[in-house]
Amino acid sequence: MEKFWNWIKNEDTGETELYFEGPISDSTWLGDEITPALFRNELEKVSGNLTVWINSPGGDCISASQIYTMLRNHKSKVTVKIDGIAASAASVVAMAGDETLISPTGYLMIHNPMTYASGNKAEMEKAIALLDEIKEGIINAYTRKTGLSRNKISKLMDDETWLNAEKAQQLGFADGILFSDKDRKKSSVPENEEPEPDEKQMTMLYSPIQTTASLMQKISALAPKGVPINQLDKRLALLK
Repeated sequence: MEKFWNWIKNEDTGETELYFEGPISDSTWLGDEITPALFRNELEKVSGNLTVWINSPGGDCISASQIYTMLRNHKSKVTVKIDGIAASAASVVAMAGDETLISPTGYLMIHNPMTYASGNKAEMEKAIALLDEIKEGIINAYTRKTGLSRNKISKLMDDETWLNAEKAQQLGFADGILFSDKDRKKSSVPENEEPEPDEKQMTMLYSPIQTTASLMQKISALAPKGVPINQLDKRLALLK
C-alpha cells in the first residue's frame, strides 16, 4: 500500500510535522503487515512535540482508529491543525490532538459509517449491527474531545453535519482557530464592540441543496467507497 502520510522537519521550530493530505488509507491497512508497523515505527522516532496537519476527505474507519490511538499514545504534545478539511474518518484522527486547531477557512464533517453488503435478511441485519458498533466507537472519540452527550453526537452524525471553523470551535471539535491572535491585533474594532456572528451562517454551512450536492460530488471522487461487510467483520475480529 502506498503511504498516505508524510513527515517534514520544520526548520524554524525544530519540531516534526506530520501531513495527512488525501484519503486516510484508500482501502485498509489491516490486511497489510507493512503499513501499520511502518507508521508506528516512524511515529516512535518522534521524541518531542508533534504537529499534525490534516486536509483529508476521510477513508477507512479502522485505519483512522489505529492512527487516533497511536497519536493519543504519543508521549509529547500533539497539536492537530486542520488547514483544509477533516471529513469522515479524518475527523476522528483530528480528535487525537491534545490541542486541535482549525483554519478560519477550514471545515470538519461527521457522518455515520458506511459499508455495502449482499445476502439474505440475516446478513443484512448483521451488517446493521456491525455499523452500529462502529458508530459507537467513533462517538467515543467525539465525546471525549467535545464533552457533548452521546445522543447529541449521534444526531449530528445522522444528519451528516458540516461544521465551519466557528461552529467546530463552538461545539468543541476544535479548541481554537488558527491565526485568531493575529487577526485580533489587526482589527480596528474594539473587542467589546465586535458584532455577533450570524447564527444562521455559522450553523447552516452549505445548507442549499445544490451547493451540498456539488461539494459532495467533488469529495466523493476522492473519498474511498464503503467497505464490504465481510471485510469489515474480519477487521473488527482482528481488533478484538
